[in-house]
Formats: sequence, structure tokens, C-alpha cells
Amino acid sequence: MVEEFMLLANISVAKRIHEEFPECALLRRHPAPALSNFEPLIKAGLTKGFSMDVGTGKALAESLDAATVSENPYFNTMLRMVATRCMAQALYFSSGVLPVSEYFHYGLAVPIYTHFTSPIRRYSDVIVHRLLAVAIGADVTYPSLVDKNKTQDLCNNLNYRHKQAQYCGRSSVNLYTHIFFKDKTVEEEGYILFIRENALQVLLPRFGLECTLYLNSNKENDNVIFTYDEKIPGFSVEPLSQEPPLKKEKKLCNKHFQ
Repeated sequence: MVEEFMLLANISVAKRIHEEFPECALLRRHPAPALSNFEPLIKAGLTKGFSMDVGTGKALAESLDAATVSENPYFNTMLRMVATRCMAQALYFSSGVLPVSEYFHYGLAVPIYTHFTSPIRRYSDVIVHRLLAVAIGADVTYPSLVDKNKTQDLCNNLNYRHKQAQYCGRSSVNLYTHIFFKDKTVEEEGYILFIRENALQVLLPRFGLECTLYLNSNKENDNVIFTYDEKIPGFSVEPLSQEPPLKKEKKLCNKHFQ
């Protein structure tokens, strides 16, 4: 309930500051992804018999809610991770540099949105508070606050800093993960999240980690040959043998999430 009211507050403030400052309101948009971006998600769903409807955000949400597998409690979680990676990043922008038709926030399915509820940790919210204060007569404006180009420069910097902060957070997690596992051997259940041409991306739910298992073949010390099939996606596994020719057995590698 708290989250819903926070979203409503953000939407209401976005509408108010845009009414007052149609050229320089600091807003946040989430572009709708191209339908071709959802190909990995559609393939992943099909591996378990689910048809993912990606025509609209609502249809996608309903498809994700329905895609559950009783014997694999992490299937739906992994499917949502794939869905997230099919989407573009949400961005801050100045209302005066884009047409209203591009204000839409795909992830929240709302026509206009901003960040207002966290001024103690986000500078974007501070600017929005200043705009709202002027709009309701509680404060006065200043030149850079109502300059759409300066607002857009600020938004570009916010977007850049946010992305760098994400990279920093991920790197920090990787560093402390290596420290934690240093000189340890741990056996843990993993789930295949992605299949690449030369590797498997594996999720370890207990630790909330992803790791990459590289598959090398056609080398002296290998016992098998991995042949990648992009359409499935998956691998055929063919054993190597120096003995007289026998009929070689081919087995299909596990598909998504098995």
C-alpha cells in the first residue's frame, strides 16, 4: 500500500509540475522496448510450454504471472530477470526537449512520471521539490531552474551517474564475493539462466549470484565436443573417442532454466 501511494504521489507531482513548467519539468520516462528485444524471453517461455504475450505491458505482466512451474520454484524469478534485460533503461529528461508522446513510462504503464518521494537520497527529487514549491507558491524560481537546456544537461548527468553507480555496486558485489569464496570449495545447486555460444550463464539462488561456465571443445584434454544451436538455443554434446569408430550418441544440453 505504501508503494502504491508513493507511485501515485510521483505521478501527481509529475502532472502538476508539467502543468506549471511545460518546457522545463524534470520527468522520468521508460521507453517501450522493440518487440524484437523480447525474443530471448519468448524462447525461454517456450522451453516450458508458455506463450509470452509481449504486445503490451499489461499482457506481458499477465504472461509472467502465469508462467510458473511447480517443480522449479526459481523458473518465474529467472523469467522475470530475462524480461528485465529485454527492456531499456528508464531516463530522466527535461519536458521541453521531447514530445508528450514520448513521456510514457512503460514499466509503470503511466503517461507521465517523475521522482519526488526520496529527496534525501536523489538529487532529481530535490529539483522536483523546488519546481513543485514554485508551482504551489511556496518558493521562487531562479534562471537555471526554468531553462530547459540546463535541465536537460542536468538530466544527462543524472542518467550517467546513475549508470556508473550501478556498475560500481555490481563491481563491489563481485569483489566481496571473491573474497568470501577465497580458498573455499562450495557445492551448490544452480540453474541455467542463459545459453551462449561458448558458455552457460548459471544462477546460484542461495547466494543470489550469476556465474559463467565456459565450454571449451576440440582441445586435447576435452572428452566431448559442444555444438551450439542458436535456434533452440542449446548444445548437442558429442563424446570424443580414440577407439574404433562407433555410432556416436548425441544428447541435447538442457535448455533454458533446466
